[in-house]
Amino acid sequence: METYGESGLGLLGDPTRRAIFELLARRPSSVGELADLLPVSRPAVSQHLRVLKDGGLVVSRADGTRRVYQLNPDGVTALRAYLDRVWEDALTAFQKAAEAASPASEQES
Repeated sequence: METYGESGLGLLGDPTRRAIFELLARRPSSVGELADLLPVSRPAVSQHLRVLKDGGLVVSRADGTRRVYQLNPDGVTALRAYLDRVWEDALTAFQKAAEAASPASEQES
């Protein structure tokens, strides 16, 4: 079953979307500002922003005649919670493997 966090992680698999995400982590920006920093066209930036917005990682607001995009705190929180769960599972599995491998050394002590 796919969760909000897993979905967000998949969205960041595209290098351009990941670059946009990282730029928005630094500061809110318009399509034009992002396009000026990336080797892609404004329409391409707009398409990537739409995907990120539909996936819940980005929100936008009107600022005069343009839209300014920024990271969606709820989406980023869900993504982080997912990564924290995966990391916790990995640490638990590592601990279990280490404990299973060490009974011989415990008996020698």
